[in-house]
Amino acid sequence: MIPDPLEISAIHAAYADGSLTPVDLVKTLLNRIETYADKAVFIFRLPDEAIIAQAAALNMADRSRKPLFGIPFVVKDNIDVGGVPTTAGCPEYAYTPAKDSTVVAKLRAAGAILLGKTNLDQFATGLNGTRSPYGAPRSVFNADYISGGSSSGSAVAVAAGLAAFSLGTDTAGSGRVPAMFNNLIGLKPSIGRISTAGMVPACKSLDCVSIFANGAADAMAVLQVAEGLDEADSYSRAPKNILLPPGPCVGILAMADHEFAGDAAAAKLYAAAVAKAESLGWETREIDYAPFLEIAQALYGGAFVAERLAAVKDFYAAHPEAFDPAVRSIIEGAKRFSAADAFADIYRIQALRRAAQAQLATCDVLLLPTAPTIYTVAAMEADPIALNAMLGTYTNFVNLLDLAAVALPAGFSPAGLPFGVTFIGPAFSESSLAAYADRLHRALGAGAGKSRAQPRTMLAPPAPDEVTIVVAGAHLSGMVLNHELLSLHAKFLSATTTAPEYKLFALATTPPKPGLVRAPGFAGPGIAVEIWSLTEQNFGRFVAALPAPMGVGKVTLQDGSIHPGFLCEAHALDGARDITEYGGWRAYSNA
Repeated sequence: MIPDPLEISAIHAAYADGSLTPVDLVKTLLNRIETYADKAVFIFRLPDEAIIAQAAALNMADRSRKPLFGIPFVVKDNIDVGGVPTTAGCPEYAYTPAKDSTVVAKLRAAGAILLGKTNLDQFATGLNGTRSPYGAPRSVFNADYISGGSSSGSAVAVAAGLAAFSLGTDTAGSGRVPAMFNNLIGLKPSIGRISTAGMVPACKSLDCVSIFANGAADAMAVLQVAEGLDEADSYSRAPKNILLPPGPCVGILAMADHEFAGDAAAAKLYAAAVAKAESLGWETREIDYAPFLEIAQALYGGAFVAERLAAVKDFYAAHPEAFDPAVRSIIEGAKRFSAADAFADIYRIQALRRAAQAQLATCDVLLLPTAPTIYTVAAMEADPIALNAMLGTYTNFVNLLDLAAVALPAGFSPAGLPFGVTFIGPAFSESSLAAYADRLHRALGAGAGKSRAQPRTMLAPPAPDEVTIVVAGAHLSGMVLNHELLSLHAKFLSATTTAPEYKLFALATTPPKPGLVRAPGFAGPGIAVEIWSLTEQNFGRFVAALPAPMGVGKVTLQDGSIHPGFLCEAHALDGARDITEYGGWRAYSNA
C-alpha cells in the first residue's frame, strides 16, 4: 500500500514493517508517471532501469543512518544532475554536467532516489509555468489553469503523487506560487542556506534552492540534509537557527492593501486564514505593506532585472531566437538600464528596506497571501507580462530583504481552485516558520496535493534554550547507551556525518569504546553521527556523567556547522584500532 500523501515517515514506516520496498515504490511511481495525463511535467526522466537500480542498490541496514532512505524525488531542470542534460527550459542552451550539483549530491548520499528533471519557465524567469518550449504544466486541480512557475513541474510532480518531494528554485516566488496552485508546502530557505553550486543562475545574488513537500515536517527533513556551507558557492552561508516565539505576533495586510485581482473568493480565504491564526491564540497586527510592494515591483520594474541579463548575456547575444518571447522581452528590456541606474535602485531599495524593517519590527512574522489569484493558461498567454507581475505582488520582495518563507495550503474557492498563504520571517528562522505553517496547515484542513489527504507527520515547534550534542558511538539511536539521552528527554534532530578531517577508533578497552578524533589534514569520508538536543540543565547532567577518556569538545559537521560533541582524549589512542574505513560506530559494530 503506497502512503497518501507520500510522506517520508509513512514511507519509512512501510519499509520498516516490510509492507513496502524501495523497488516496489519506484515501480508504482513509474507507472503513475507513465499514465499521468499532463506530459509537460518532466523534461527528462531517468530510464526506468536506472531508477529501479537506484532503489535495488539501497541496503535496508542503512535505513537509520540515511535520513532520506528510499525517498523518491525530482529536481527542476536548472539544477545539475551528473550525466543528465541541463536545459534551463531552453534546448539550445543544454549542456551535460559531469557531476551532480552540491544539493543533489547531498540528497542522493542521504538515500534519496532521483526520478528525473522537471519543467520550468525558461531560465527560471516567470511565476506562471507557461514559458517553456517543453509545454505548460497545469494545476493538478484544473487543467485550464496554470501550475505556477517557474518551478512548475517540480510542484505538479509532488502534488500529483509522482514524487515525495522536489527541488525548485526561488528568486522572486518560484518556490511559493506553484505551491499555492498545487496545494503544497513550499519552503524558501534563507539565501545561501542551500548551496546553489551546480545551478543555472537567474539572479545569482538572490537565488535560492527551494523545497516542495506535502507537509512542513518533510520540507524541514529535506532542508536538514540539503543545507550547509559550500566553498563552491560564493553566496553560501553556514546554517543557524533563529528561534521565534511559540505564539507569534503575526503581521497581516490592512484592508487598504488587499490586492486580489478581483478574486473575491481569494480575499475571503485570506480572511479565513487570518481568523484561523487568531483562533490558535496568535495576535495579529496590521502592517503598512507599501514599502514591501515598492520593493517587489522593483525586482522586474527596475535595474535589478539586469542581473537576469548578466546570467545569460553571452548566450543571449548569440541565440536571441532561442528565448521564449516573454522571457526575451524581459532580458532585452534589461539593456536599457545603465550601471548608474543600478546604483540608483540599490540606494532606493536601501531606503525602502529601512521602512520595511520598521514594519517587521512590529511583529514576529508576516502572514500574506501567496499570490492574489490564479489565472487560466489562456489568460496568461494573452497578457503574459502584466499577469505575471500580479502573481509576484506578495513574493518578489522576500529575497531582496534577505527573509525566509514557508508557503502553505489555505483552502479552495467554490470553483475548486486552490489558495495559499505564506509565513515570512527573518533569515534562518525556517524552523519556527515551518512549525507555524504546520500548525495553521492542519487547522485550515486543506490537506496536501491533489488528493487533499492530511499529512500525518506533525512538526514539533523548535525548543528554546536547548543545547545540541553530537554523538558518534553507543549513544546513537537504538544502541546500548541511547537510553541515557532518552532518560534526559533529549530530542533527536538529525543523522549526518562529520567533516572529512575526523577519524574513528575502537579503543583498547573492555568492551571496546568508540573514540572520535579530529585529524587536521586528513581527508576521509566523514564519520556517521547524530545530533540531539537537551535542555541546558540536562546537558550539564549528561556531560558530568561521562566517564574518562570521553570528553566534550567542538565537532565540525559536513555542512560546516559546529556543535558540542563527543571527542576522545589523545592518550586513550594507545593501542586503539583505526576503524575510520567503516564510516561509523554502528557499521563497525554490525561488521
